[in-house]
Amino acid sequence: MAARILLGGVGKSDVASKIREIGDEGLEVQITNDMDAAMKLRAGQADYFFGTCHTGAGGSLGVLVGLLGGDKCMTFRRGLARDEIVRDALDEGKVAFGFSVDQIDQVVPALVHGIRERTEE
Repeated sequence: MAARILLGGVGKSDVASKIREIGDEGLEVQITNDMDAAMKLRAGQADYFFGTCHTGAGGSLGVLVGLLGGDKCMTFRRGLARDEIVRDALDEGKVAFGFSVDQIDQVVPALVHGIRERTEE
């Protein structure tokens, strides 16, 4: 089954492009907004959300934290885009991920790799 990933925030188009560059096999990717993403995640109509903002301080996840709870969300600080960090976050049940637009090239490949590992199991 394909992983359903929703994209939101100021860099959502850039994230979509990065996923296409990596290869979107096994992924269903949809551009949306944070409110719709939260509702779809809660209803089981999507699996993950990638949100981007200018600072990486969590603005892209504000609505999702409020509706899903902080235990389901993770903001990538600088240097956290490593496979083991992503794997641990996914194992903990994180489904919504926020990061700054200048981290797209580091975070998106790590997330896509981690999600693909989980869907192949």
